[in-house]
Amino acid sequence: MLKYIPSLTDTVIEEIPHRVTLAVEISNCRGNCPGCHSPFLREDIGEELTPAIVDKLIADNFGINCFLFLGEGKDPEALLALARHIKSSYPGIETAVYSGREKVEDSFYEVFDYVKVGPYIESRGPLNNPDTNQRLYYHGKDITSVFWRKKHTA
Repeated sequence: MLKYIPSLTDTVIEEIPHRVTLAVEISNCRGNCPGCHSPFLREDIGEELTPAIVDKLIADNFGINCFLFLGEGKDPEALLALARHIKSSYPGIETAVYSGREKVEDSFYEVFDYVKVGPYIESRGPLNNPDTNQRLYYHGKDITSVFWRKKHTA
């Protein structure tokens, strides 16, 4: 079973490049990153995320073209099943997952269009820091550099 926090579900434009993304916070995080911005997500809290709830979230958020699972929870089969449901029911909506692990199973790259890996390390910063240890992949290709702002010189 996968649980999410309904009150933290939001449409965002900065998490996945060039996408209007529905970001869904998943609880039961397996990580323990120092400096984590949401340590409460390590707890078993929230409501069950089911295909019917996913359908309602998508219907209620017209115009999204990406569904992002912010975290994996502790049930990878449920996570993959929900991603497959989205891909089969909504061909115009891409799927994404943010994992705090260094490496995820190959099945993640087969099911998700976007896969972010790497624990948050405060001294290395998030994806928009060129020194980050985190990586964002699109169909297996590292696109992390899309987040890095180019410095303009006069």
